[in-house]
Amino acid sequence: MRHTKHRSDESVEDYLEVILSLQQQIGNVRSIDIAHEMNFSKPSVSVAMKNLREKGYVAVDESGYIVLTDVGKKRAEDVLDRHTILTECLVHIGVSRETAMKDACMIEHDLSEETFLAIKDYFQKMTKKNN
Repeated sequence: MRHTKHRSDESVEDYLEVILSLQQQIGNVRSIDIAHEMNFSKPSVSVAMKNLREKGYVAVDESGYIVLTDVGKKRAEDVLDRHTILTECLVHIGVSRETAMKDACMIEHDLSEETFLAIKDYFQKMTKKNN
């Protein structure tokens, strides 16, 4: 049985992760910031933002800044946590950081919650033991 998500779910997660990351880096986020970060066209990002608004993940404030809703922020934090933990696990076993980041991005979407939590728990125990 595969746990793969639909490609549109992966896209939603990628956008939410980028929005959260940009908010942490620069504060207020506009569509152009997302377009630059993801290397996508502004029209593509506009379509995606409309989709995210309709799903209740983002809102646009009166100044035109994109803001994660509570639901969007939670999902973005979950994806970012997966990405961070998986990247660090891969680096820990000898994968270059650049490759680890790319691979973690692919893995984070297809891994079941059960498997991710087991990896996270194991990695945290291993890193505590080694410190």
